[in-house]
Amino acid sequence: MASEPPPLALIGRREAGTVNSWSHNLPSLVTGPPRCLLYMHPSDAHARGIGPADQVRITSRVGMVDVPVRLTDSMMPGVVALPHGYGHRGDGIQLRVATEFAGVSINDLTDPAQIDPISGNAVLNGTPVSIEKLPAQEQS
Repeated sequence: MASEPPPLALIGRREAGTVNSWSHNLPSLVTGPPRCLLYMHPSDAHARGIGPADQVRITSRVGMVDVPVRLTDSMMPGVVALPHGYGHRGDGIQLRVATEFAGVSINDLTDPAQIDPISGNAVLNGTPVSIEKLPAQEQS
């Protein structure tokens, strides 16, 4: 029986096409291919049986989200990245366009118990996560 791959370090990333989450509510700025993707090195994907067109489940100590994956050599092995500013779902969200392109929020995965001892700030990068390919019936 093969051992489970080690956890990966989740970091945030900025998308060149968006200034911040407010731009997700402007129709002219949300055109084109999906942008809320998990960036992952091909060797990490291969170790987990994940292909370039798959959707994956990201699980941390505090949360879980499902997202499409983008395999790229621009990521260092052992590190995965999600763009910040997505996840426009939930009670009270009044962003008509953004909710159509909601994506997932990296904040649902970061651990509020992880605090930088020097600054006292929450640790927002380097969150340990596991990644698994979603079963075919759960892929959208």
